[in-house]
Amino acid sequence: MLDRPPHQRVVITGYGAITPLGHTAAETWQKLIMGQSGIAPLTLFATEGLPIRFGGEVKNFDPHHYYSPKEAKRMARCSQFAAATAIQAVDPQFAAATAIQAVDHAGLSHPFNEELAERAGVMLGTSMGGFDKAEQGIRDYITKGIRQVNPFSLPAALPNLSTFHICIKLNTQGYSNTTSTACAAGNVALYEAAEVIRRGQCEVMVAGGAEAAIMDVTILGFKIMHALSTRNADPARASRPFDAQRDGFVLAEGCAMFVLESLPHALARGATIYAEILGGALSSDTYHIAAPDPESRGAIRAMTWALKSAGVRPEQVDYINAHGASTPLGDAAETRAIKTVFGESAYQIPISATKSMTGHAFGAAGAIEALACVKSIETNTLHPTINYDQPDPDCDLDYVPNHARDHNVKVVLSNSFGLGGQNACLVLGKYDK
Repeated sequence: MLDRPPHQRVVITGYGAITPLGHTAAETWQKLIMGQSGIAPLTLFATEGLPIRFGGEVKNFDPHHYYSPKEAKRMARCSQFAAATAIQAVDPQFAAATAIQAVDHAGLSHPFNEELAERAGVMLGTSMGGFDKAEQGIRDYITKGIRQVNPFSLPAALPNLSTFHICIKLNTQGYSNTTSTACAAGNVALYEAAEVIRRGQCEVMVAGGAEAAIMDVTILGFKIMHALSTRNADPARASRPFDAQRDGFVLAEGCAMFVLESLPHALARGATIYAEILGGALSSDTYHIAAPDPESRGAIRAMTWALKSAGVRPEQVDYINAHGASTPLGDAAETRAIKTVFGESAYQIPISATKSMTGHAFGAAGAIEALACVKSIETNTLHPTINYDQPDPDCDLDYVPNHARDHNVKVVLSNSFGLGGQNACLVLGKYDK
């Protein structure tokens, strides 16, 4: 691996999550290891008449546990997830909340003091941001008239508002950015946040992905594209990455956030280091709005460049967390790309798909999967790919089927491939002094 100067090394010192499996990172990881699905019939709205009536919904989320009624009313659900998760990572007082979870977990006091505030930043990935607020504003206008439209409908819908709410909660005054690269956004945010630290612009970055786009309009849109699984009778078994009977992805929501620090900053304050971001890369298929390149060239480029940026040889990778969305074309294309990049050693590397249990949370997916990678490094345990019952000749690798596995994990590759052919790969590693 690359021998970088200490100030260019970026480590993860805190994390938090709100997912279909639980309201904390610990609960999410425990259920992943148990192989428990978070996919169930939807409760957020009436689903009568809809062709698909299930998803990866965050259950029993009460925004008033984290925000005042006025704050909650002005925030999109995506923003509610994001700011809460960010603080989880910093302060035990809010251990049930995601940016808050992450900062709590890192042992950082918040709001950040004047000395740290200008050296701390936020980088968030989201696909649709607060689309729910825009959609609700339009409905209110049509059914109730202009006087009944929430004046915050438009600003709350902006993708960068989740980043704003994290900045306000934590008092980060440095680098601030939001990326919207569809299903790759969570991985892009983590990669770019690490690069901000490597460039010396910040010492601390709170980064991850958030999404809350389960609505009748999104269900109908993806159904018309023939992209979603239709297993209404058995939701928990609907997401089945790499299985021969897969029939589409399952729409989901959630958030995962991390505290990233320069190595010297983390060591100086005695922080616990959970993993290191060794490298990453982005690429474009430049092929089709939804279908993967039939030769997997974009995915191959992203994985190859990510390994090169990390100074990691293919044979050094111990585990791959797959994009694995459970689509017929996508899973086969990813398998093909892995075999091209890793050659014969691809058959020796365990691969698992977090989306088999969480569903596909779009902009949050890569971040939630990064949590699974960090926990794998931390615990030397791999979560399974559940619902893997019937092997597909086009998907013939080791997908850690149905049961967790003990495995020595030092280097992990995590894939995220988004609509529009935007690809992002991260390389994470065990911290080595």
